Amino acid sequence: MARCGETMPNERLRTVDHDTAMRPADAHDDAPRGPRHDLTSAAPSQTASQNASSTPFRSIVFLHAEDRDRATTSMPDFFPDLNCDQIVDAITAGKDEYDLKPFFYTCLDSVDSIEYRHAVLRELEHPPLLDCVKSFTQKMREMRQYRARVEKLHYKEQRQAWFLDAVDSYCESVQCFARELTNTDLESRGFLGLRDYLVNYTASARFKSLWQETRALKARLSTIKYCVLINGDKFTVRHYDGEADYSVEVEQTFKKFAQGDAADYRVQFKTTYDMNHIEAKILEFVAKLNPEIFSALDDYCTRNADFLDPVVADFDREVHFYLSYLDYIAPLSRIGLPFCYPQVSHDKTDIYCRDGFDLALAQKLANENSSVICNDFRLAGAERILVVSGPNQGGKTTFARMFGQLHYLARIGCPVPGRAARLFLFDQIFTQFERVEKIENLRGKLEDDLVRIRGIVERATPRSIVILNEVFTSTTLQDQIFLSTRIMEKIIALDLLCVWVTFVDELASFAPQTVSMVSTVVPHDPARRTFKIIRRQADGLAYAMAIAQKYGVTYESIKRRIPS
Repeated sequence: MARCGETMPNERLRTVDHDTAMRPADAHDDAPRGPRHDLTSAAPSQTASQNASSTPFRSIVFLHAEDRDRATTSMPDFFPDLNCDQIVDAITAGKDEYDLKPFFYTCLDSVDSIEYRHAVLRELEHPPLLDCVKSFTQKMREMRQYRARVEKLHYKEQRQAWFLDAVDSYCESVQCFARELTNTDLESRGFLGLRDYLVNYTASARFKSLWQETRALKARLSTIKYCVLINGDKFTVRHYDGEADYSVEVEQTFKKFAQGDAADYRVQFKTTYDMNHIEAKILEFVAKLNPEIFSALDDYCTRNADFLDPVVADFDREVHFYLSYLDYIAPLSRIGLPFCYPQVSHDKTDIYCRDGFDLALAQKLANENSSVICNDFRLAGAERILVVSGPNQGGKTTFARMFGQLHYLARIGCPVPGRAARLFLFDQIFTQFERVEKIENLRGKLEDDLVRIRGIVERATPRSIVILNEVFTSTTLQDQIFLSTRIMEKIIALDLLCVWVTFVDELASFAPQTVSMVSTVVPHDPARRTFKIIRRQADGLAYAMAIAQKYGVTYESIKRRIPS
């Protein structure tokens, strides 16, 4: 064996720091910073002191355990008709690791639960807290990447090193997050509960012991230094014995001969996280040279395999429900579209929205730099049913979708598109929109309409919302009126909320429970739609003659163009 310090043919001496050998340096990106968007809202119903709950904190999105227990992975049936599937897909795009869709599929049953989410979202409107939360989630993401890397690596000691780094990153992130929340003025029950939980958790003997042991073990590993003697195709690993680092002397000796920048002929190692078999064997020998430290590392990894606190892990996932939605609506807020925290009530006698809009359509129009038309609605007293009529392509279906979207977003505790709103806490939403005939069910379009609407009437309750879009259009006008009036009678008897898009003007004034809404056109150019839906009596105008005149296809126009 050659002695260190001697010069021998084909031999190199390296003094290696243990941490560098175990894993390459890892770069950390700064946490993303999202824009703040302003939301109008009513004042919270509870003060900060009232918000503080004696119930131990468990979730930032679920106030009650039963809400969490009802979480579902099944998309509601009405989602495609209201384009809610497009909204949720866009909100959760690129965030598959958090499995957010069940939060958007699960409705809340109480006003208190909805206000719990509203309060959390109001807190996240403040950039300091938003930045703090995003920084924490970014660090937790890096920790998960460390843990995922452990599963992919082949060599035991390297896996253990990455595991140690994952625990260290976790402890530091949680401790920092708890400290930042302690120095932040909070009002929501969600963040107050989280802060109390983290303060108690980071002060616990379990957490303190974990972090102290992690730091101590990393410090011990950092003291390991060793020599690798390479001779031809063989190498020897031994303890470092204070040998000089000749690289510094060589650089100083040849520095005076330097004439400008020279080409860099150094070997560039691959930036891979896994080691090759030579590096793994060197590390194996290093472990044998330091059995006490590596035995402690092995024991540490075994005992702390479940180091991740479940409440902290749940928060890291659940908070992205809020962050993702806020990121989704931020571009719309920046172009001036209003969002608000709606009042949610069990009372159907005063439901309204000012400047509401279809969220899925608004995203599409904003991407195309097109304007978004906002609309209002209100139901008061005995009014329950909005009957929407008017010319084709006038925004009637969009209005119906908006009504359903607003109520659903309110039911999951999200800000809704609109300047102000008071919405009903429904139990179910039923929709019937035109669908392509399915040959496998052996039913015609009219029969399919009848079967589907019968199912709605049988399952709906007085707390349901029903949205019908041009049903029974495949039959004669007389039959359409007959069937529609029978269905209207059942809907009125159920005393539920309904939006009905139809060309049957008789429905608009059917009973005191019905309210007529009409899509409008430009007064001096009836062929142009305003996409504004206003409250007024149905006039039965389809503006067919105005359109025919504009495009020169009236009888007289065509007759003049035909040679006699």
